Amino acid sequence: MLKRPIPSSGELLPIIGCGTWQTFDVGNSAAARAPLREVLSALVENGGSLIDTSPMYGTSEKVVGDLVAEGDLRARTFIATKVWTQGREAGAAQMARSAALLKSDPVDLIQIHNLLDWKTHLATLRAWKDENRVRYIGITHYHAGAHDDLAAVMRAEKVDFVQFNYALDDRAAEGTLLPLAAERGVAVIANRPFGQGDLIRRLRGRKLPDFAADLGCTDWAGLALKYIAAHEAVTCIIPATRQPDHMRRNARAGSGPLPDADLRRRILAAAGV
Repeated sequence: MLKRPIPSSGELLPIIGCGTWQTFDVGNSAAARAPLREVLSALVENGGSLIDTSPMYGTSEKVVGDLVAEGDLRARTFIATKVWTQGREAGAAQMARSAALLKSDPVDLIQIHNLLDWKTHLATLRAWKDENRVRYIGITHYHAGAHDDLAAVMRAEKVDFVQFNYALDDRAAEGTLLPLAAERGVAVIANRPFGQGDLIRRLRGRKLPDFAADLGCTDWAGLALKYIAAHEAVTCIIPATRQPDHMRRNARAGSGPLPDADLRRRILAAAGV
């Protein structure tokens, strides 16, 4: 799998990871956890490592922490979570609980979820980084209406990561955020790469272009991920799934050739976006 450097450190990160929003919020159900265990195995067996979660995602942090520990996968994973609350003490308590649930000391990455009380949490995260309680710090949002706010923080503050929405039919990030991340040396995590699932549903009845085979793609999901991965400012993409086969197919999009500028235009035309 293609790996890209985290600009602040040079550490290489595989370009395909795994999101957990909605998919990993299954509580203690053994039956519901079984396919998720396979999802994480498929991620690491196919060269991926980043697992992104949040206290906002119900029981997802505990499920991830338990399954990573049960599979002895911690050394092969890059654990990313978020802080999503108001106030210094509440933020620190939430992050400590996340670290315990994830069984991760230090946590690889903690991000300020949707920029909530970001100035307060950024100060705490910097102190935690100095204490080696977290390796990297970042900021996130999930829709284009917040891109200006993300950009303002990126210009004013030093963060290691920024996470935002980027998909075939959601390309606002190409205007400001992706070039700014490259300029400022900030790693990019692309969320909602399938337009929250709507994009792939719309494309199911659309003919896959012949050139997809040249990129090693057998479905629209792979082609959509290839389009995002081809932007050099993107460090990792985090499609969420509860299906092991989907995870394997997603991971395959991180290997082999990437589309050049002309092919990216042809992908957009073929997708009708």
